[in-house]
Amino acid sequence: MSHPQLIVALDTDDLDAALTLVDRAGPEVGWYKVGKQLFTRQGPPAVRELAARGKKVFLDLKFHDIPNTVAQAVSAAADLGATMVNVHAGGGSAMMRAAAEAIADRPEVLLIAVTVLTSLDEAALHEVGVATSPAVQARRLALLARDAGLHGVVCSAHELADIGAACGPEFLTVVPGIRPAGSALGDQKRVMTPADAVRAGAAYLVVGRPITAATDPAAAARALANEIAEVSK
Repeated sequence: MSHPQLIVALDTDDLDAALTLVDRAGPEVGWYKVGKQLFTRQGPPAVRELAARGKKVFLDLKFHDIPNTVAQAVSAAADLGATMVNVHAGGGSAMMRAAAEAIADRPEVLLIAVTVLTSLDEAALHEVGVATSPAVQARRLALLARDAGLHGVVCSAHELADIGAACGPEFLTVVPGIRPAGSALGDQKRVMTPADAVRAGAAYLVVGRPITAATDPAAAARALANEIAEVSK
């Protein structure tokens, strides 16, 4: 991977609309994220149709269950054609190790763990009994994921430097909550611009509405890709 990669989030439950967006974006975008909304409504065809178009798919279902159940789910996702799959690091080391072992013979599939959702701040963590900051919790969970054999984590751009220092440069970081300067924040609380996220060490940047809601998705994706490439020089 020569420079950080852009992943476009297909946050819709309409597969035809999603595929139209993919066609409009064209070769500017190689990665797409299929999340709970699209997958729950449309199921496996959402992944298969993207793969048939030559796209890489981040299947963002955030598996969190007993180890055997998560291992089977991750294996099924790999069989479906997903290139990246995630689990919740909060499920613990045994769960993450089982997931990693389930696809140990599938080196083309990246397994990552969610640390702290970018919609959560310190007050929200305290509300559910986590008496620390998002940064400290994200670092703790990233270390658990690394030691369990995962390829990387999903984290806020604001935790990138700390996680990179703790887990090393080969440990991948997938960063949602990316907003070009001047964009609306939506329901995200811990956000960052693409350029700043790249400078902080992001390996993958997840962008949704700034591209999917653009009048010209290809132009919007091209502008972001150029920004990423320029900062990565």
